[in-house]
Amino acid sequence: MPFEDPEPTTEPVTQSESTEQKISPEAPQRFVSGFVSILGRPNVGKSTLLNALLGTKVAIVSDKPQTTRTALQGILNLPGAQVIFMDTPGIHKPDTLMNQRMMKEVQAALEGRDLLLFVADATAPVGIRDEEAVALIRDVSTPKLLLLNKIDQLRNKAVLLPLIDRYRQMADFEEYIPISALTGDGLDRVKQEIVKRLPEGPAYFPQDQLTDQPLPFFVSEIIREKILHATRHEVPHAVMVQIDQWEDKPNLLRVAASIYVEREGQKAILIGAKGSMLKRIGTEARLELEALLGKKVYLELFVKVRKDWREKPVYVNLLGWKHYG
Repeated sequence: MPFEDPEPTTEPVTQSESTEQKISPEAPQRFVSGFVSILGRPNVGKSTLLNALLGTKVAIVSDKPQTTRTALQGILNLPGAQVIFMDTPGIHKPDTLMNQRMMKEVQAALEGRDLLLFVADATAPVGIRDEEAVALIRDVSTPKLLLLNKIDQLRNKAVLLPLIDRYRQMADFEEYIPISALTGDGLDRVKQEIVKRLPEGPAYFPQDQLTDQPLPFFVSEIIREKILHATRHEVPHAVMVQIDQWEDKPNLLRVAASIYVEREGQKAILIGAKGSMLKRIGTEARLELEALLGKKVYLELFVKVRKDWREKPVYVNLLGWKHYG
């Protein structure tokens, strides 16, 4: 789990081992490191890709657009390399203050990067929204790789060649890589192409750290993920989860959280008949957190109405993990 430091597993270097290191004729291994942003339209599988590359869950996933609301980092340690990924919200036209903030996160993820991964849906034809998304990165000088995701859903792989040719006409990508973030197909090549483009540099994070997000933010996102899976229509977009109380002990985590919605009708949906929906959400979140954290979790959830919170800076500014610091 990314939030707990594992016990050291290596024994101290003995005198004989130290002598062998001194007389070894081998030159020090070249170490590379860098920052890589994952970009693309909503629902193309960016967060699923990040989790697959890291081999563990750091980003929530659902089939709802705009599941990812704030950029977060995932850290991949490989032999001779450290890659710091930045998962970003989907590229879209902002129609609320919250969406404007999300697009600012995307713009920020274009700056100071060593490489950009643009993820596209290989099962869908290229449309105007795809062209607009590519246009956002077209003139950025940072090297770009195109990842055509969801090839596990393709019956006829022959459609990939014209799709690649279409994207080649829109922007200058250095590589075009078909992948499946769900099955892992193509991800080894993605890692290879990333590492060979990174500059020499230090390890910016400890080897056992997988993300920069604090545990309270991760817990709030797991709760929101369960809401996304359980609800439909306007409810998922109108939900914000905030941690109100937090008590973390070695064998027990106690959490009280508020779920904010914009309408009384949305509140009624989330609570459900005799509290059934809220109980389901709480149970699913608790069970996943217990499995991930390896301890008991006591979770209390409350649903509150904050009318049109997505248009109010005081609430929009609470989005993301930075205010948990």
